[in-house]
Amino acid sequence: MALYGVLGDIHGNREALQAVLEKLDGLGVSRLLCVGDVVGYNADPDECATRLRLREATCIAGNHDLIGTGRLGFERCSNKAMHALKRTRRELLPETAAWLETLPSHALVEDRYVLTHGGVRDVQQYMTHPKHVIENVAYLRADFPARNVCFFGHTHDQKVFEVVGETVRDIDLAASEGRIRLEPGREYFVNPGSVDAARKRGSKLAQFAVLDTSDATVTFADVAYDDDASEEKARENGYRIEPWRDRLYDLGRRINARLGIANGA
Repeated sequence: MALYGVLGDIHGNREALQAVLEKLDGLGVSRLLCVGDVVGYNADPDECATRLRLREATCIAGNHDLIGTGRLGFERCSNKAMHALKRTRRELLPETAAWLETLPSHALVEDRYVLTHGGVRDVQQYMTHPKHVIENVAYLRADFPARNVCFFGHTHDQKVFEVVGETVRDIDLAASEGRIRLEPGREYFVNPGSVDAARKRGSKLAQFAVLDTSDATVTFADVAYDDDASEEKARENGYRIEPWRDRLYDLGRRINARLGIANGA
């Protein structure tokens, strides 16, 4: 039984990750679980990977980690993501790429918990609605019997789905004051939110959660970080797409679609 910091969708944002790690240190949390997407939209993929590696985080591969190391194509990427990941592929240090390539698709924690990135069987699936949870709870039961809590990422939103039989409840985190108990005999899909907030409108807050396995509770939290510094680096280092290039990518996708060519290079 232990305290774990649960985080994901870091996307190369060093400032956001540093703020989360400092917050977790202040809470006395040293064990880290990462649901993937260490790299992606921002300019510090190597630094983010190094920090997780040095802290011996239990980490799985997200779709950006797979695409950034050439193991997955760009077919299901937005233009913004594709552009940043092309830059990531060029800039990653060999040791970072080698570490990312060791990351598994799933990880098991203690006797109850599973880490995945998107869906249980589809790393790029967005689990946003109860219908997705119904599909994936069947996969969870088949692939990880006796594991009834699945931490996931990819959607960049803090979320808890509770499953009782075949009924899914989207738990109101505000009403629960950001802390929920994982009841026995039920199944849960839990998203700690995204460390990187670059794609979010409004307040730029790095999100994470704390899992206490001694009493089976998850507490959701967020922390401010220096978004201006992160954005400036991303622009200066070519991780932000220009409007003309965005239009060019759209044209290329249309041409490839007509020719039956996948956007996977």
